[in-house]
Amino acid sequence: MPDTPAATPRARVRVPLHFADGYAVDAELVTFHGLADGQEHIAVVLGEPGPVPLVRLHSECLTGDVFGSARCDCGPQLREAVERIAERGGVLLYLRQEGRGIGLYNKLDAYALQDRGLDTYEANAALGLPEDARDYTAAAQMLRALGVDELDLLSNNPDKAGQLRALGVAVRDRVPTGVFTTAHNVRYLRAKVLQTQHTLPLAELTELSAG
Repeated sequence: MPDTPAATPRARVRVPLHFADGYAVDAELVTFHGLADGQEHIAVVLGEPGPVPLVRLHSECLTGDVFGSARCDCGPQLREAVERIAERGGVLLYLRQEGRGIGLYNKLDAYALQDRGLDTYEANAALGLPEDARDYTAAAQMLRALGVDELDLLSNNPDKAGQLRALGVAVRDRVPTGVFTTAHNVRYLRAKVLQTQHTLPLAELTELSAG
């Protein structure tokens, strides 16, 4: 890994996961020593990972993952990722990067600006914050510590694949997630397509936004 110190597994624990819709699966949660950003990220190992596992980098979203907020698609993406990775075998990295790295309070401040008409990226900029502050160095360290050198990435975000490749992790393929629209998140999803080239159906999102 280019100019990045190695991380090592700290502890492994088996945890049965149960979701509100009834889906359940056993997972191995892994913690780490030596992560570059000092955050408490965890790896969720699911199924029987093969030589090229399916991997998702999932940024923490308290509002979406825990409270089921309809303003984003994070909760449904997390639920989908766990099942798809368990079926194939792989790893979900749960990264403590709330609000694309700006933190929970700033994210809620950005929500207030979005209520006044700004999109998610414009709101961050209006607060003097980066559009996307996430750095995936720790994610690459975690993958190396788990022995993952090549993977298929479950993501609509080309930046995740680009950063991992720059950090020396081979991304064989980028596998799109589902599209989880609500009446409250269409503008948010459309902004992700226009601003950061997420692979989502722009024409469909534009039609829903107009409606």
